[in-house]
Amino acid sequence: MQAIILETNANAKRIKFHIPYKAIEWRLQVKNMNSSFFHGTQKLWSIINTDENMEALKKIFNNNYTISKSTTTVSIPKKKLSNSSMEELAKFEQKIILKGYSQHTLRSYRIELINYLSYFETRDLSAITKQEIEAYLYMLVTKHHISETKQNQVVNAIKFYYEKVLGLPREYYDIQRPKRTQSLPNVLSTKEVSKLINSPQNLKHKAILYTIYSAGLRLGEVINIRIEDIHSDTGVIYIKGAKGKKDRKTVLSNKLLVLLRSYYKEYKPSYWLFEGQEGGQYSTASVQKIFRKAVKASNINPWATPHTLRHSFATHLLQNGTNLRYVQSLLGH
Repeated sequence: MQAIILETNANAKRIKFHIPYKAIEWRLQVKNMNSSFFHGTQKLWSIINTDENMEALKKIFNNNYTISKSTTTVSIPKKKLSNSSMEELAKFEQKIILKGYSQHTLRSYRIELINYLSYFETRDLSAITKQEIEAYLYMLVTKHHISETKQNQVVNAIKFYYEKVLGLPREYYDIQRPKRTQSLPNVLSTKEVSKLINSPQNLKHKAILYTIYSAGLRLGEVINIRIEDIHSDTGVIYIKGAKGKKDRKTVLSNKLLVLLRSYYKEYKPSYWLFEGQEGGQYSTASVQKIFRKAVKASNINPWATPHTLRHSFATHLLQNGTNLRYVQSLLGH
């Protein structure tokens, strides 16, 4: 019985390794290591890349391990589309826009359809069979190592083209999807959340993290809040056009309200609650940068994301006895 440690570059942030299913004792020891994390879709463990961690791993495995080359992803080649393929792409984009899909969906579907059109450039698209489409997906999974999420995006884009643009029956293009990974969401303890959201010295950065956690918001929702969406008299924050184009309201705690008032007096935003240095809406990339810096400063789970705060918000409410249906309504489920 041997563990497999993947080759790690000096600049890599994590050491990845595989533990045999029967090696229960090894797994228990790895779980107790700081920064250990299990990647469910890859069936691999990882820890932060340090010499000390590597030596600790070798000691756990008691020299029963092999070093293996990491699997590298082969990028999908880009080709220039023919005029006929560009016409199909234009029809595709028009249909998505007319159906009111989001810009994010338009961008992601467009990328996948361009790859698909490029692959079947010389074919009559309406004559391509379900088996050929699934062979294309198999190639993406085995050769380009796309994730389950990416695989679902490809399927969604292809199905939209055949069903909505070409008007073909859904049953004929009922394409095989990957089995969903049943993994629990990352959740931080109340102590970890407190360390995280209080770590920024910048008042705006602190207010952003507090708002995400205290109101249970998605990343795109926090940057879309307008000043007029904050209703201090009723203790409510209105969320406009959330996921699925649904409006909802969520809770505005007294602690968050005090912080937002201090933030407003100092920064005086004009329209959006959180605006950039030159005005205008704050970007998701900026929020992610703030979050990553706070994670590093607070020394909590390095795999936490802004969405982890949303999961933690819901979990902490449930732990305190809040009704499940009410929590779901706050989250927009």
